[in-house]
Amino acid sequence: MNRIVERFAKLKQAGQKGFVAYIGAGDPNLDATRQLAIAFDRAGVDVLELGVPFSDPLADGVVNQLAAQRGLASGTTPRGVLDMVRKVRKESQIPIVLYVYFNLLHKRGVAEFINEVKDAGVDGLLVLDLPPEESDNYEQLMAEAGLCNIYLIAPTTPESRIELIAPRARGFIYYVSREGVTGMQAKISDTIGEMTAKIRAHTKLPIAVGFGVSNPEQARTVARNAEAVVVGSAIVNQIAEHGKNPELVATVERFVGELVKATKSA
Repeated sequence: MNRIVERFAKLKQAGQKGFVAYIGAGDPNLDATRQLAIAFDRAGVDVLELGVPFSDPLADGVVNQLAAQRGLASGTTPRGVLDMVRKVRKESQIPIVLYVYFNLLHKRGVAEFINEVKDAGVDGLLVLDLPPEESDNYEQLMAEAGLCNIYLIAPTTPESRIELIAPRARGFIYYVSREGVTGMQAKISDTIGEMTAKIRAHTKLPIAVGFGVSNPEQARTVARNAEAVVVGSAIVNQIAEHGKNPELVATVERFVGELVKATKSA
């Protein structure tokens, strides 16, 4: 069974909420990313999202844009990310999703890219700029590889499109809780409960809510209306602040541990 599907099944059986952590691969370098992946597994992270560095990350705010720049500056490539995932798999079975822009799949060849990520031990892809209507045989290739194709739904998505998107997703639905790009926010959206209820009318998949969740209190609040909470920019910001510190991994692990604890206590 796919690791993402298996993890959410176990969470449901245990009556627990899931925690999804996002970091930029190669920030500050790929070995640090490998160590952080292992540390997040220890801290109780349920799914790890790895942003593959890209020169034009349209869906990302400043914090994650800078992480992508640092990843590119450290020499990180898609092939390097997959080699790092192979190393993680020697120590951990944490479910891993690649957060990626379609140009990287297009350049490699969609079928080739999917086969390579499967062989490396990746469990799913979140292709930020690939709408279902434009996906051609992407979903079929993902299904044949046993990988989860994760789709985004936004506050501005009309119900007719939710009805189209939700049945075609696998693993979980990523609900973007606010309009715009990724980033830390002082206040979470007050429409999360309404929107997750609307999405549930069209799917039995778990719903993970992200974009703007920045601290344990917000994570706990969001978890009450979702099966999982996604935190990215707040974690990436910690990496930016402590990237040159020998205690980077331990510091970020503590920060993430508090977010996990809050999510699980919802």
